[in-house]
Amino acid sequence: MRLVVAIGGNALLKRGEVLSFENQRKNMRASAAALAEAAGRHTLVLVHGNGPQVGLLALEADAYKAVPPYPLDVLGAESQGMIGYVIAQELRRMLPQRGIVTLLTQTVVDGTDPAFARPTKPIGPVYAEAGAGGLAAERGWSMAADGEAFRRVVASPAPRRIVELDAIRLLIEAGQIVICTGGGGIPVVERAGGVLEGVEAVIDKDLGASLLACNLDADRLVILTDVEGVYRNWGGEEPDLINRARADEFDVSAFANGSMGPKVDAACRFARTTGRPAFIGNLADAKRVIEGEAGTRIDP
Repeated sequence: MRLVVAIGGNALLKRGEVLSFENQRKNMRASAAALAEAAGRHTLVLVHGNGPQVGLLALEADAYKAVPPYPLDVLGAESQGMIGYVIAQELRRMLPQRGIVTLLTQTVVDGTDPAFARPTKPIGPVYAEAGAGGLAAERGWSMAADGEAFRRVVASPAPRRIVELDAIRLLIEAGQIVICTGGGGIPVVERAGGVLEGVEAVIDKDLGASLLACNLDADRLVILTDVEGVYRNWGGEEPDLINRARADEFDVSAFANGSMGPKVDAACRFARTTGRPAFIGNLADAKRVIEGEAGTRIDP
């Protein structure tokens, strides 16, 4: 099968964990064997999130006052290189003879997307209070609740077109494991004459992965995150794991923006568009989620 597998930024850096390179490498190493096994039997394309990482890069860039802070599209490109490097290294430990390519990927968005006026995408570390010790007011951040904590949120426009799609197809046909569309892709708008220009946003990686999977005619979309799957009444007294459901049975608005909502939306879009199943589950249980033995399966 041709699989598009999306790995969450929060799965590579677990909630409350120090945002260090070593922690990212440790978490990726724990899951590399299952991904390598899948790559041995299927065509594998990997997409990764970048929420914690791009927020950390923004904090680091802002700390050096001699130059203006770098914009989010540039930081998104940096995160693609950093996270792609971690994923590729750990996969190469398991598959030393396979070609593995990390591809810098741009994704076209609509410059008039209403999402630019309604920030929903969480990035960076978690904070104990909404003001983040004065950081929100000082830097003009928008903040939103993330469980019992708070995180910075930024605009997250819908992905429209993956610029490097033809290159991705060529690499797949050449037998490469491709790591691409990281963080949903570097957000760009298309100006007159086809000129691409970066914008201040972070695209949701699940929606980017869904678009990619549809464009590649994938057999399955697999979204790996830091929870076991999709739950009814998440955060309530009796959360109930949904093992299997049809796309038309989900009300996407019932799930949190910037968290499970985009994952369910992405999975449902793929299932409805292709007539093939999508899966959502825990990165730590990647093998069983890929095989449909764990997590949540969403059918057309």
